Amino acid sequence: MTTLTAFFSPNGALSKIIKGYQPRTAQLEMAEAINSAIETQQHLIAEAGTGTGKTFAYLVPAILSGKKVIISTGTKNLQDQLFNKDLPLIRKAIKQPFVATLLKGRANYLCTYRLENSLTSHIGFSKEDAKSLAKINTWSKRTETGDIAEMGSVADTDPVWYQATSTLDNCLGQDCDDYGDCFLVKARKKAREADILVVNHHVLCADWSLRDGGFGELLPNADVVIIDEAHQLAETASNFLGITVGAKQLSDLAEDALMEYFKDASDIPALRTAAEALEHQVKNLRLAFGVEQKRGDWQEITNTPDTVKSLNGLQTQLHQLGEQLTRASVKSKALEACSKRCDELSQHLKLLLDAPDGKWIRWFETHKKTFSLNRTPLNIANEFQGFMQQHPATWIFTSATLSVANRFDHFVHNLGLTSATSERWESPFDYATQALFYHPKDLPQPNDFDFIPRVVEFAIPVLQASRGRAFFLFTSHRALKQAAELLEDQLDYPLLVQGTVSKNRLLEQFQKAGNAVLLGTASFWEGVDVRGEALSCVIIDKLPFASPGDPVLKARLDAMTQQGKNAFMDYQVPAAVLSLRQGIGRLLRDVTDRGVLMICDPRLLKKSYGQTFLDSIPPMRRTRDIADVQAFFQSETKQ
Repeated sequence: MTTLTAFFSPNGALSKIIKGYQPRTAQLEMAEAINSAIETQQHLIAEAGTGTGKTFAYLVPAILSGKKVIISTGTKNLQDQLFNKDLPLIRKAIKQPFVATLLKGRANYLCTYRLENSLTSHIGFSKEDAKSLAKINTWSKRTETGDIAEMGSVADTDPVWYQATSTLDNCLGQDCDDYGDCFLVKARKKAREADILVVNHHVLCADWSLRDGGFGELLPNADVVIIDEAHQLAETASNFLGITVGAKQLSDLAEDALMEYFKDASDIPALRTAAEALEHQVKNLRLAFGVEQKRGDWQEITNTPDTVKSLNGLQTQLHQLGEQLTRASVKSKALEACSKRCDELSQHLKLLLDAPDGKWIRWFETHKKTFSLNRTPLNIANEFQGFMQQHPATWIFTSATLSVANRFDHFVHNLGLTSATSERWESPFDYATQALFYHPKDLPQPNDFDFIPRVVEFAIPVLQASRGRAFFLFTSHRALKQAAELLEDQLDYPLLVQGTVSKNRLLEQFQKAGNAVLLGTASFWEGVDVRGEALSCVIIDKLPFASPGDPVLKARLDAMTQQGKNAFMDYQVPAAVLSLRQGIGRLLRDVTDRGVLMICDPRLLKKSYGQTFLDSIPPMRRTRDIADVQAFFQSETKQ
């Protein structure tokens, strides 16, 4: 019996620490495949269906290998769960000692220099912000890690944290007076010394993009890199390889320059004038984009004289602030850092304004009060391949959703993974008996004006049969709002709508109620784990195709078409299939879960590509009759 076989056996080490442990063949097979990949230094793509237990399947062989391993997760929440829940469990079961540590992005660590600056600032803060900064100051005296997630009394999403954390732009690095006590420096030192390092894709890609000077790289030290939630990696990497100049970056620069002016450069009044002028110009540019919040192609800017004028004005004001910061930079390290930031933003803005060379997509995005100007790579496959070759570690990519109709072509193409082997394991859940797939008859087309009203009409009897206990998932906020209004007085169950409170609070309310209907968009399609009867139904309004008007997607599709490829079938369909599989993955989260999946898009049966979606749905019983749905839930009450 191998070490892994013994570990995952009915009487093995895991059974001693997990109550009601049930061995899973797929989990052991996946662990053995990962162990083999590590031993032979062979890159591996490993898809494991929901319920396989993939986290333990990669953690155990990674630890037993004795090698330096970096594990990257899709989000900070998953990163925290892996480090604070999964690793401590494994530590109890495994005999081999190992050192594990957690590393987040720099904005997650307290910066004592910036906190002190804020507390002594002449700019002043609102009463609420001043209170929060006082609380942060009290906490700063006792924290050992500086991880802002530790602090319950000021939410880690509160904008006031900008005053007490650093960014790559405003960090002084080794020139900082507090460098010796810097929480980020300490966290990175621990990261370099650890056997198992847990990061997220954001941190991994920041390290890859090599912009993080002054702290050294993490990746050259790794023997094994495990990418969990690997379906998210390409998009995160694409963002890091591009350039963004945003309203917040510009306003933050102006604010920091003002703070340093009052502190060390009040004899240069032109610095204050230039910083305030930049703040004003940032607001002007936001107004020039119009009130609508949108993502648009760069051509829209070019075609709007007012926006072009404002953009040129921004470039001028940034240049003028740069001149004053150059003058003031001799007065302090902080002013020198502001000067460097201003130069870098000026260079990035120039790159954005220059005509593209065909390898880049230029686009903009506007929010309620801010905007961003972006340059994104058309394709990252070559870049990623070069990156992997520079760091000769064994790379393992895993997720529940990497294949489309049992093929990995889409994932492999996006990252250029031509030298990786691939394996997949089906979910151990018995979908045939635990789940029912309902696709109603006579559904209108998704582009019909009455599509959402009809979807709600079809959904109400399902929600009545399920007695609430449902996720109602939408592909757009507009559809969600329309459905929320239509459902308001139609149900006897609590109606929870995304956007009314935070995502975590909404999930708490959903689980506590036990019979609620939660309406959500993209953020509820994945990374949400609700086990038990509280979630017994998932309704999806339509196939989750990305908007063809999205400037990044449009540019990529146009490039594929010019290469003679079928952009719709080669890119849009596979991407939508993977999104749909994520949404369906919310339904069953445990071996005892039961539930109904309802998809309201008639294209599943009426379009030829619908079969690709059907081939990617778990093997559950299918029906077009509401009576079967009602019988499914009635049988539950008889058990």
